[in-house]
Amino acid sequence: MTRRWVQLLLGLFLYGIAIAMMIRAAIGISPWDVLAQGISLRTGIPFGLVTNIVGVVVLLLWIPLRQRLGIGTVLNALLIGPSAEVGLWLIPLQDNIWMRILLFVGGLLLLAIATGLYIGARFGPGPRDGLMTGINKKYGVRIWIVRTSIEIVVLVIGWILGGNVGFGTLAFALLVGPLVHITMPILRVPDAPTTPEPAASPAESR
Repeated sequence: MTRRWVQLLLGLFLYGIAIAMMIRAAIGISPWDVLAQGISLRTGIPFGLVTNIVGVVVLLLWIPLRQRLGIGTVLNALLIGPSAEVGLWLIPLQDNIWMRILLFVGGLLLLAIATGLYIGARFGPGPRDGLMTGINKKYGVRIWIVRTSIEIVVLVIGWILGGNVGFGTLAFALLVGPLVHITMPILRVPDAPTTPEPAASPAESR
């Protein structure tokens, strides 16, 4: 249990830092971050707070889908935004294109590790993953169709609002799945071993 909590909190913190790295790289970010950035630019609300608000709104969409919340789900919606703000405060903008590319690549790799950490802690899926699986269960729409449709919608809305869409957005879409596929099994906390029942004595087995 201690390992699970450490993984959850560390994973959520690193996830926000990874988002900040990709934003500072300024070559494109994930669809959901494009949406949050676009809203932030239009409203003046800090990016991290917008990320929290979007996470809470997505959680509200779980209600008609009858999805069950986990503590990891709630903490995901609450903690990634503040950790992203910390990262934006610590990481400066880069002028050199190669430094920006390296920063993006580092952020993408860190995000894959962070995802493996917090999902591997087994405290519940993130709000956006739960929305995807909830729609799949309730309406029978295939997972890939649900995910692609949702991300296209949020990407277009975020782009219209002024979010940063670029080469990095395409790279994220193509690479994050395979990377997470690698990190999740490695970082998953194993199930607790079951204690075998004591063998019956000869007298008891009669």
